[in-house]
Parts: sequence; C-alpha cells; structure tokens
Amino acid sequence: MFRTALLVFVVVFLAPIAVSAARYYWFNEIADWRSADRSSAGLLPPAARNPEAVVRVFSARTVSWRGIVATHSWIVVKGAGERAYQRFDYTAWGQPIWVDRFVPDGRWFGSLPEVIFAADGPEAERMLPRIRETIATYRYAEIGDYRLWPGPNSNTFVAAVMSAVPEMEASLPATAIGKDFPYDGRWIGLTPSRTGLRLNLGGYLGLTVGWVEGVEVNLLGAVAGFDIRRPGLKLPGIGRVGI
Repeated sequence: MFRTALLVFVVVFLAPIAVSAARYYWFNEIADWRSADRSSAGLLPPAARNPEAVVRVFSARTVSWRGIVATHSWIVVKGAGERAYQRFDYTAWGQPIWVDRFVPDGRWFGSLPEVIFAADGPEAERMLPRIRETIATYRYAEIGDYRLWPGPNSNTFVAAVMSAVPEMEASLPATAIGKDFPYDGRWIGLTPSRTGLRLNLGGYLGLTVGWVEGVEVNLLGAVAGFDIRRPGLKLPGIGRVGI
C-alpha cells in the first residue's frame, strides 16, 4: 500500500514538476527578470477604440525559477465608454493591490500571458459592480498580508474575485499556486463557480470537486487532477493537458 501511494506521488506530482524544470533549464531565454520584456502581448485592442465593457482574467508564468511550478494571475476591466483599461494585481511589493502598475495585457517579466476568462459588452458590464466591490473589500488588502506560499497571493486574490462572479464559469490553472487558499476564511464551501464543493486545510492540503473546476487534489499547493466537462489532465508544474 505504501509503495503504491509513493509511486502515485512520484508519477502524479514529482514527475510533472521535473519535466517543467527541465523545460525551464533548456528553453528559458529570460536572462534577467529586471530587464525582461513587459510590453503588450497584443491580447487586447486599444481601449480608446473599443467602446464596449471588458473583463479579462490573465495568467502567466511567474518570475525566475518560480515559474517552474507557479503562475501569476491578474484582472483587467473596462466599463462601457471608458477610454482606458484598469489592471489589478496582488503582489508582495508595498500595498498588496496594485492598480495600473503594469500594461493591461503585458508579458509578466518576459512570460507570455494566457486568457483564462473573457467577457465583453453587456455581459461584462453586469459583472463589473461585483468585481469592483470584491476588490474594494478584499480581506487581505493590508501591507504584510501577502504571502507567496501557501497564500494569500495573486492567485488567491483572483480566485476571490471569480468566486464573486460565478457566471464566469472558469477556473484558474493548476499552476496557480495559492488559488486554493481559503480567501473567505472558510476551509469548506462551494467552489468559485458554485458548481461543486471544496475542502482546504489552509492552502496546504485540499480537495476540489466541481463541474467547472473538475477534480483537483492540492498537496502543499501543487495541484493534480482532471477536467470533467472538457476532458484533460491537470498536472503540477505543467498545467492542463487535454482538449
């Protein structure tokens, strides 16, 4: 029994992280994060030319070697008729919630972001009041609240916002370490999409089962599992593999 459990742990958790580490070693071209590219990735049209409301959730590999296992997430919004996007990041630098510190769809210190969720027009406009209210009342908004691991970090912050808007029907990637930290102070409750249940022991250990989130096992922040509605595997260090 012990040997079987150990084999499962090696195959499901350690092997994918080793693959991600090898990929980082061989293909990483970011020599210095301080001078890394943070320009637009071209994922958003110029705000002044887009009259519609916009909601986006982005995620990108985080800085330096930490990108082997983790991604950083952030939120971008714009109301109808507004001529500029607003970007919200939760970081360890100064006041945790940073507004417009970076380019809305910018590379995260060289790493190309992916779109986790997108809404435009009336659909996005309906979401904006709850998004802004959740950001304004976020419980971990004071200096010193941020913790890289197990949270609250950038992914905890974005997960809290997504929980306030369950119709997003999206889930942060398995590499978003910190997304399972109890952002609402509860160790058991509904998933952010309200389509299942999650049990979490302070971000160190947890289980999530939901139609949108799939089945996820959290072990010390590393997440492994599988998607139900869109068949695929969720692997620590690698992320989602599937349809």
